[in-house]
Amino acid sequence: MKKPLDAYVRFLTLAQAISGSLEDGNLDATAFQLLDKVLIRDSQEDLLTVTEAMAINEIASPATLHRKVDELLNAGFIELTFKGNNRRTKYLTPTKKAFDYYKKLGTFLMKAVA
Repeated sequence: MKKPLDAYVRFLTLAQAISGSLEDGNLDATAFQLLDKVLIRDSQEDLLTVTEAMAINEIASPATLHRKVDELLNAGFIELTFKGNNRRTKYLTPTKKAFDYYKKLGTFLMKAVA
């Protein structure tokens, strides 16, 4: 195996270890793909709305995405927030639990390439 492939395989191995130890082991890859999108948009200071999340058809259908939003909410990885006085638009924001999860992944990535 080549070095970049070795590093990525090490990263995947470490990442799988934490996904199995999460408090809510019922979340699947689709839920984590959606969580990735929520985190990226949060990092860009351009929060993802629930409506926008339902339209990410490269991940899943709107009905499936709606279920995944509910699953992520119930598992404590995201929360619904509002901007200003506008209570009609709901934004998805990562919680401390989500940030802790991604910090662990970041640590594993650094270990894998070290």
